[in-house]
Formats: sequence, structure tokens, C-alpha cells
Amino acid sequence: MPLNIVLIEPEIPNNTGNIGRLALAAGSNLHLVKPFGFEITDSRLKRAGLDYWQHLNLHYYESLEDFFIKNKDANMAFLSSHGEKNHWDIPYEDHIFLIFGKESVGLPKTLLKKHEDNLFKIPLFSSQVRSLNLANAVSIVVYEGIRQITS
Repeated sequence: MPLNIVLIEPEIPNNTGNIGRLALAAGSNLHLVKPFGFEITDSRLKRAGLDYWQHLNLHYYESLEDFFIKNKDANMAFLSSHGEKNHWDIPYEDHIFLIFGKESVGLPKTLLKKHEDNLFKIPLFSSQVRSLNLANAVSIVVYEGIRQITS
């Protein structure tokens, strides 16, 4: 059942560390697409990921192009505040790739346009909030997927 969590150009080491811990807890794979906004050896990444980092099923990609070449036939869902459909409408299945953008700007506009049919959002019920913290968003989407797949 492993889900695939994909972080495109993550910027905040604490978020990436927390998502790594979540990936391990959820039995998911973590895919990190460069460039990163931090060094992979950053102590904040390791502190947030605790001693779990070594147990992760972790994949690194040199670029977005590298990621798509290596996973060209994968089923993918893209998460963005610009999505029209809600995250619970994702057609969750084993090995789906859940794609998240970087903290400051989200997914590149070219991906939003190219994959608009597979673009999903987490609904927000306050006009005061633009978006959720990346680690929180990944948690919501991953555990909804686990709920649906295992129900």
C-alpha cells in the first residue's frame, strides 16, 4: 500500500524532517526533488526527523525533469490551494504519488496548468488563512489516503 510523498524543492528543513517521520509512520516512501532550500545534513532536518531518517525509503532527484523521467508511468495527484477538487476526491490507490510544492510558492505554474485534471486542494474554511503548513498538509492528505485504501 505504500503511498509516495513527493516534495518539490522543499525549503524548510524542519518541515522536511517532520514529513520524513510521517512517511515512516505511514509506511510511505519519501521523494525529494532538488534544489533544496537547505543542506540535507542540516541539524534542523535531523532534529525534526529524529533518529528515524535512516529507516526511510527515501529517493532523491536532481531536478523536476529527473523526477518525471524516472516516474513517467506513475499515477499522480498534485496538491495546491489552486485546485478545484478536494483532497478526499483523489482517486487514492496503492503507490499513488502525492505531489506537494515548496513552502513559499507551491507548485510551479507549468505543473498546475499541465496537470489541472489531477489538481486537488485541502479546503480552508477561513478567509484569513492562505494555506496550511506543508507538514500539516502532507499529514492530512496521506492519512486520508490510508483511510480510503484500507476501508
